[in-house]
Amino acid sequence: MKYLFPLCLAALTLVACARKEAPPAAPAAEPVAKVAEPAAPALPAFSDDMLKLFAPVPAVIASEKNPVTDEKIALGRTLWFETRMSKNQDLSCNSCHTLANYGVDGQPTSTGHKQQKGGRNSPTVYFAAGHLAQFWDGRSPDVEDQAKGPVLNPVEMAMKDAAAVETVLRSIPEYKVLFEKAFPPAAPGAEVVTFDNAALAIAAFERKLVAPSRFDKFLAGDKTALTADEQVGLATFVQTGCTGCHSGAYVGGGQYRKLGEVKPWTGDQDEGRAGVTKNAAEKQLFKVPSLRNIEKTGPYFHTGGVTKLEEAVKLMAFHQLGKDIDDATVGRIVTFLKTLTGELPTDYIQAPTPLPNGPATPAPDPA
Repeated sequence: MKYLFPLCLAALTLVACARKEAPPAAPAAEPVAKVAEPAAPALPAFSDDMLKLFAPVPAVIASEKNPVTDEKIALGRTLWFETRMSKNQDLSCNSCHTLANYGVDGQPTSTGHKQQKGGRNSPTVYFAAGHLAQFWDGRSPDVEDQAKGPVLNPVEMAMKDAAAVETVLRSIPEYKVLFEKAFPPAAPGAEVVTFDNAALAIAAFERKLVAPSRFDKFLAGDKTALTADEQVGLATFVQTGCTGCHSGAYVGGGQYRKLGEVKPWTGDQDEGRAGVTKNAAEKQLFKVPSLRNIEKTGPYFHTGGVTKLEEAVKLMAFHQLGKDIDDATVGRIVTFLKTLTGELPTDYIQAPTPLPNGPATPAPDPA
């Protein structure tokens, strides 16, 4: 027993020392306040006022100077597919403006006589009759005048002159019948198989090359014709500023604008409208293309140098509006643009049975 008390005392001393040397307990953690996630930016909202910038397309793009008749259309359709109106009898209007392919050939620049390449992209012929002028530089006032250009262009169909075209057409007896139905002779024996009348007939056929889309139903009051995402896309298109160039029934085609209006478009030597007017102030001005069927009518721009619609949208926003839009904005705009893809008039654009050669039809010229 005499050793018990000292042992207990020593044990208590060790416990006390252990307690004294123990580190202090960590203070209770303060509750961490949650940082609110930034709200997603609000998407543009569609409003009915936006529709005032557009209009439904007509069934026929009429012309007072060239009234559209069934007889002209029948002749014009036949001439549209007529390869004998080219020097080597291997090209027609449909070669570069393939109607079953939304009026384009899908090439950056088209292949013409003896495999020559044109200097500019061949734009779609659908809705072209409703534009303020024809060709990228507006050198033809209407489709009646434009129809003559490619036939006589040495890089395209390469016919020598109007007389050469008339010689071919007059050598095919069936054309005399078609021309007289479309252009009744003013007097017995009057010649109606002319290059001018051929152009009028082709143009009359073109004036019904329209392809209404779901967007036209939407414009006419059917609010179910576009999905909610497509309506957001329409609102984005408007609020981004695209309608400064692309509005009206054809969503474009109604004015000339400088390429690179805000941010310079470099590396392009094409003078555009200035090549026609000889006015230096109009250098790099081009006709604004229609966006109807734009999803199907690439490659894009007068060079045909851009294959992706998304890239074309981004470039236009940057160079024409000075806006560097993100991929999400581009995607919304493209979603809307796809609603402009129309239904092709398959019966109307069906190629007719080729007319047989006449006894005097000139042979192809290999030169």
